[in-house]
Amino acid sequence: MTDISSTPSSSTAPGGSYPLAGVSVARVGYGAMQLDRHSARPEVAASLLRHALDLGVNHLDTADFYGASFVNDVIRRVVGDRSDVVVATKVGAETDPQGPLPLRSAQRPEQLRANVEDNLRTLGVDRLDLVYLRRMEAGPGLRPEGDQDVPLDDQLDVMLQLRDAGVIGAIGLSAIGIDSLRAALPAGIAAVQNAHSVVDRSFDDMMHLTAEHDIAWVPFFPLGSAFPGHAKVTDQPAVRAAAERLHATPSQVGLAWLLQHSPNTLIIPGTSDATHLDENVGAGELVLDSDTVAALDALEVVGAGEIQWVPSEE
Repeated sequence: MTDISSTPSSSTAPGGSYPLAGVSVARVGYGAMQLDRHSARPEVAASLLRHALDLGVNHLDTADFYGASFVNDVIRRVVGDRSDVVVATKVGAETDPQGPLPLRSAQRPEQLRANVEDNLRTLGVDRLDLVYLRRMEAGPGLRPEGDQDVPLDDQLDVMLQLRDAGVIGAIGLSAIGIDSLRAALPAGIAAVQNAHSVVDRSFDDMMHLTAEHDIAWVPFFPLGSAFPGHAKVTDQPAVRAAAERLHATPSQVGLAWLLQHSPNTLIIPGTSDATHLDENVGAGELVLDSDTVAALDALEVVGAGEIQWVPSEE
């Protein structure tokens, strides 16, 4: 890792900057899951990732189970051992190509260790910057059942051992309930990921708790979801009106609202399209006036429901 003082300043980092895993990262990052859409053309995926880095993005979100290691392989080839880029990955799930869903739980301690080893191998590193324990307590997504319903303390013990051994740089939590987060705070949590957007504020209390403890809040589904019972940010009249007035896109308005909602928020919107990538990064420069913020704050909020695993989180 590199010293914070040697990384991009808030004046050049998209959306400003915030400390994550020992590095000052741009608050606009990149969720790499959708790189898998270019699995038949890996050179296109690599070009898109290079473009993100050229735009000042230095926080990437991935997992070995994204595209059955394809996404990690692209990151390995493009990022290499750059110390100014934080690559965050996840454990707690694994691919299940023959199953009813493309993912299955991998919550047991030995599975978490195996997940870490998989990420080390496919990213081509001997130390992972940041690893999220995907607890699967909170939706949307899979729920652990049977022997996959593992006590949090047992999982944290493994994560702490790996951090103490220098295999993990920092520990994050994903899809977790607020009581579990409170219980985990003494372990030193660097970041938390849960679903959060202008139309889904089910975890507002968790966002505030992370801010109190200087923990990065990294929302997935930042633009909502098209699944039944959920809403899409870009479909909201108030969002579309704000976009027209501000000469921005509805997506940029939704992302800018997240950035202004809490100073510890880091966004990781994902896309497989270079134009959309430019738009997402541009959201970091969009400033919403107080009237716009008030109109967005007044939107009817849809809570997170019990939906099945879906093919994109970012």
